[in-house]
Amino acid sequence: MKIKFIFYTLAFGGLFLLGTSCSKSFLTVQPIALSLESNYYQTSDQAYNGLVAIYDAVAPEAGYGHNWYANKLGPLNSAGDECWAGGGSSSDMDSYQSWNTYNLSAATGPSDMFWDLDYAGVYRANLLIAKLAKDIPGLSTEEKNRYVAEAKVLRAYFYFELERLFKNIVLSTAPITTAEMYTQVQAKPADVYTQIEKDLTDAIPSLPATVPTAQDGRITAGAATAMLGKVYLYQGKWADAASTLNKVNNSGVYSLLHNYKDIFSPANKFNSESIFEISHTNAQSSWWGPSNFRGNVYCTMVGPRSYSAGPGADADHTYYSGWSFNPIIKTFANSMQDDPRYPYTVADLDGLKALGQANYLPGYMNTGFFEQKWCAQLRWLAPTGQDVLNWPNNVIEIRLADTYLMEAEASVQGGATARAQTLLDAVRARVGLPSVPATLENIYEERRLELATEGHRWFDLVRTGKAATALSFKGFKAGTNEILPIPLTSMNNTKLVQNPGYN
Repeated sequence: MKIKFIFYTLAFGGLFLLGTSCSKSFLTVQPIALSLESNYYQTSDQAYNGLVAIYDAVAPEAGYGHNWYANKLGPLNSAGDECWAGGGSSSDMDSYQSWNTYNLSAATGPSDMFWDLDYAGVYRANLLIAKLAKDIPGLSTEEKNRYVAEAKVLRAYFYFELERLFKNIVLSTAPITTAEMYTQVQAKPADVYTQIEKDLTDAIPSLPATVPTAQDGRITAGAATAMLGKVYLYQGKWADAASTLNKVNNSGVYSLLHNYKDIFSPANKFNSESIFEISHTNAQSSWWGPSNFRGNVYCTMVGPRSYSAGPGADADHTYYSGWSFNPIIKTFANSMQDDPRYPYTVADLDGLKALGQANYLPGYMNTGFFEQKWCAQLRWLAPTGQDVLNWPNNVIEIRLADTYLMEAEASVQGGATARAQTLLDAVRARVGLPSVPATLENIYEERRLELATEGHRWFDLVRTGKAATALSFKGFKAGTNEILPIPLTSMNNTKLVQNPGYN
C-alpha cells in the first residue's frame, strides 16, 4: 500500500502546502522548502506548517497526477441522479465518465484519487500527532492541544470519507513505516467507526467555538460536533445523532441566511450558515505544482462551452466559458422548476439562449442545464493569473440546513416528530415554502432540493438504500456499486483484499 510513499511525494517534494480549508491569511503563509522529517517539527512554525499540510489534503485541485483537475464534487455529481458527467467526449475525464456509467474497475475511475488523497491526509495527521507528543520550543500547551485536536478531526474526516467510499480500509493511528507498508490488512468497518468517534469526541473540548476572521476555515468545536453527528447518522445511531446535531443546531453560533442564493456567493464566505467550509482563492498563476491549485477549478469545469453573453444578460447569468462538465439531468431540472431554489441551483442556458442573452456550444451529454451554484460568473474573474484557475468560490462541506435535516431525520427515526417538524419547517420557510409533514420521505426530498449539486446526493442514496432504484438508469449494480473498488495501484504486492464485485 502506498500511504508512506504518497506522503513523501506530496509533503516532502515541496513541504507543506497551504490549506484549501483556510482563510486568506491561512493560505498565504509561504510554503517551506524541501525538508526532511527527521529535521522538522523543531519549532512552533514548523508544527503549524505540519497542521496546514493536513488541511491541504481536504480538497486539493490538482489530483496529484491523477488527471483530476477539480475537487471531489465532479466525480460525486457524476455518480448521482442530478448530473451527467459531460465534458468534451465520453473519454474526457475518466474519473467522471466511469462513475457516471458505473463502468468502474480497480484500474479505472476515481478510486485512486480518493484513496491516495485521503491516506495522504491520514499520514500527515498521524505524523503531526506523533511529533506533538514531545515538547516543541515556542509552542504553548494550549496551541499544541488545539493542533492535536484539529489533526484528529481531520483524520476522522479522511477516515469517514474512506469508509463511506470503500468500506474495507486500512486503519492506522501512527505513521506507517517502509517495512510496514506492504503488510497492512483491512480493518472491520465497526473498528474504523469506533476510531472516528473517538477522534472527534477527544478533539471537541480543545477546539474553539468560533475563530477570528484570519483563521476562517480552521476546525471549530461546532464543525467537529457536526461531523460526529453525521457519523452517528450513517451508522443508524439515531439517538446519538439527534442529540449531537442538536448541540450544533441550538448552539447559537449558526443561523440560516435569509436569502438562499447568498450561501454560495464568493462575496459571502464563511457566513452564518457555514459550519465547515473549504476555501479557494482567485490568485493562482500556474497549473503546475500542487501548491498552485487553490482556485476552484470546478467552476471552470462546469461552465458552458464556448459561451458568450448576449444583450440583457445580468451578472448572475454572465459566465466564463468553461468545459461543460456535469450538465444537470433534464428530469432533475424539471423536478425543481416550481421550487424557489431552482434559479440558484440550475442555470438554464437554453432558456437564456432563446431570449438572446447567451450563446454556447453544446458539450457531451448536453441538456442545456448547468450548475448555477458553481458556474464561473464572469464578475468573479481575477484581473491577473491564469483565468481557468482563478475562481474564489468556496465549498461548504457542512452547513446549517444540512445539520437541521440530519437532526430531523434522526429525530423521526427516534420518534421525536415534533422536533423534526420544527427543523424541516425552518429549512422550507427560509425559501418561502409551506410546511409539509416531517416524514422520512419528505426529509429526504428536502435534502435533494436544498443540497443539490453540493456532493451529498450519492452518499444519501447509498446510505438510505435508494441507490439501486434511483441510479438504475446509469447502470448501478446493487451489491457492488454502493462502494468503490480498491485502486489497483494500491493493492500491488500488499495483503489488501478487493471489494466484492470488482475482482
